[in-house]
Amino acid sequence: MLTALASHNAIALEYSTGNNSLKITGYATSGMINPNFETPLFIGDWRVRTQITNSSFENTNFGLVYALDHNALNKGYFSREAFGFFQFKSVGRIEIGFTDSIARKLGLGLPDVGGLRINDRPLYNEKIHSNGPIIADTTLTSGRSKSLRLNLASTINNGWQYGVSVSGITDDYDWAFDAGLKLRKSSGKLKTAYSVGASFMNKPDNFDNEVYTPGVTADWRTQMSLGMNMQYNSWIVGLTGRLIYDHNPIGDISDGFVVGTGISYDVLKYSLSLTYMLSDTGVWQNDIDDFIDNTVVASFRYKYSENVDGWISGGTTSKTPFISAGMRITF
Repeated sequence: MLTALASHNAIALEYSTGNNSLKITGYATSGMINPNFETPLFIGDWRVRTQITNSSFENTNFGLVYALDHNALNKGYFSREAFGFFQFKSVGRIEIGFTDSIARKLGLGLPDVGGLRINDRPLYNEKIHSNGPIIADTTLTSGRSKSLRLNLASTINNGWQYGVSVSGITDDYDWAFDAGLKLRKSSGKLKTAYSVGASFMNKPDNFDNEVYTPGVTADWRTQMSLGMNMQYNSWIVGLTGRLIYDHNPIGDISDGFVVGTGISYDVLKYSLSLTYMLSDTGVWQNDIDDFIDNTVVASFRYKYSENVDGWISGGTTSKTPFISAGMRITF
């Protein structure tokens, strides 16, 4: 059976035959950003994800996932994710390949209705030059495109889900171990979620996974993340944080912490969000000055259809105000 849903220029494709299925999803964003309200700059962003699943065995699925996006291709990678998985209905999921750690997958981001990718290497950080290192993402990461990884994740049981991952066979570090925990609770109109993530990386060697922080070379790196989301009717409130510590770093400093909070509201075809993040690098070093950055982003989105929406965002980062607007197609 072939199913295709079209809206304007967006097409969602899903194909199934027997016990096999193919699903293609993604998005494309096109727009502009105007730092300091001077010269407009083009911004483009996209992601395509393909999943093949086989369900021949009772209560067990297995398959392959391949994804590519604008960010990965810009860094010279030919995949964002490429991994195989086994899904056991009453036990959990195993993933083997190149993908995010379980700490990131179980982590919580900040509410955002714009198209600037606030929770994944924000687009404004690619266009606005910073005077110092910024930790722009509040969710924990230990790489995805270059390190071979094994993820083990449980099923959701009474709202609880947990997992661990190990990774290595990369030039970026010797090995890394990650763990994540998430709790989801629902009480009538009120829904809440909490997450905790932790990571240890042995001997990072120019490991670079941020927009404006230099690659780290050190004896080891440890990270921790915390998150909370609360939803009541059309309101969503989020609070997240991430801590990074490098032991005996060589060269420029790239550790510290970032905390963020945000709120969003949906009404009919309109959505609003307000996000704030504070990044502080160099906080663990006594012989250098901290670099502190405050980022504020307000966004408005109008949903033309199920697959097409337009958005406007404004704010400031690195002491540079900006305005941005664009259109996004999802499929």
